[in-house]
Amino acid sequence: MNKIEAFLREHRITEVECMVSDLTGIARGKIAPTAKFMSEKGMRLPESILLQSVTGDYVEDDVYYDLLDPADIDMICKPDDEGIYLVPWAIEPTAQIIHDVYDKHGEPIEMSPRNMLKKILRLYADKGWKPLVAPEMEFYLTKRNEDPDLPLQPPVGRSGRQETGRQSFSIDAANEFDPLFEDMYDWCEAQGLDLDTLIHEEGTAQMEINFRHGDPLHLADQVLVFKRTMREAALKHDVTATFMAKPITNEPGSAMHLHQSIIDAKTGENIFANADGSMSQLFLHYIGGMQRYIPEVLPLFAPNVNSFRRFLPDTSAPVNVEWGVENRTAGLRVPDSTPQNMRLENRLPGADANPYIAIAASLLCGYLGMVNHIEPTAPVQGRAYERRNLRLPFSLESALERMEQCTDVQSILGEKFCRGYIAVKRVENENYKRVISSWEREFLLLSV
Repeated sequence: MNKIEAFLREHRITEVECMVSDLTGIARGKIAPTAKFMSEKGMRLPESILLQSVTGDYVEDDVYYDLLDPADIDMICKPDDEGIYLVPWAIEPTAQIIHDVYDKHGEPIEMSPRNMLKKILRLYADKGWKPLVAPEMEFYLTKRNEDPDLPLQPPVGRSGRQETGRQSFSIDAANEFDPLFEDMYDWCEAQGLDLDTLIHEEGTAQMEINFRHGDPLHLADQVLVFKRTMREAALKHDVTATFMAKPITNEPGSAMHLHQSIIDAKTGENIFANADGSMSQLFLHYIGGMQRYIPEVLPLFAPNVNSFRRFLPDTSAPVNVEWGVENRTAGLRVPDSTPQNMRLENRLPGADANPYIAIAASLLCGYLGMVNHIEPTAPVQGRAYERRNLRLPFSLESALERMEQCTDVQSILGEKFCRGYIAVKRVENENYKRVISSWEREFLLLSV
């Protein structure tokens, strides 16, 4: 009996949600009775879902004619026995199982975000290195919103009142939503998610969940599952949980901060620290690679038009790739820690980023720095918000243009993945530009 079959029998599972992550991070797939799932040992899905936009649209055929089979054939989806989780909110005993995707020849499909992360992890394994990551997920709780033209509002807590003002790290403000978080924690425990701490963030009804450090692929799976879990827990309590990067005007954005370190696969020692506790040359090169390449692949961390609203001035988010020790105004922060825990925090990814893609991109930038011996700038002292030497692209359009020209990254991620990703994001951007906003109606309708 294999691991999946044993899990399904132990939990008396009657339905299986077979899922893969698309480029946006949406879980797509099929729901099957357990008997059918076990008899087929997987599923088939159209290749084209990997080029589906967040609006449900597809890239034009003349753009991706050579990225996927023109007949829109099926890809073969195989379950990963390390990617099986319960669905605690389901009425019937249900499991969700993450699948990997392959072509008809059994080769991993390049457009798959999960396959892309696996490719980057193999680069590290070939060097005898093992990355560790710890995501920090920020999100907002809001009132249910049925009209997308209306701004989001803070939800009503146990006191019967809406939260007002900034409540950073307030225990009482977080406790306003105790019943919701009790369900969330119970469900995450049932799924075996490696949650660490819950804090109230700076924004009104903005929260943060931290994960314990671990294997990047396992943590990316967990973030995918957690986002589904958090949204379901919120719906049960008649509120909404959103991972938009900038959901509310004049409130801070939501990030997916990524703590990352590298250990020697044989010795288990942290290669970012010297024996005396100082930063190793490899660590400095890792930082140099982040500084050099993050501006070239920013759409992998900030994938949506809304993502770039988080980078506006005075939004509490870093707008550069400066680095510093214990400096949260820099895009790259080195927390004060013991030598074995020496790590870098990448503060640039948004909560809306696909976890597989963001983790892979972050590790790739650091990897290129180490293998190419890229030296970092001097660490920044004081506030880095106003520094302009290492600023990021200001819009999704300009960021996509820079990514399109970065041959170093394309040579590793693959030309097909980069072309497909950029094409999908341009489709989404064009759809966005067709919508007339409330700002335009308010200030232009009777004024121009």
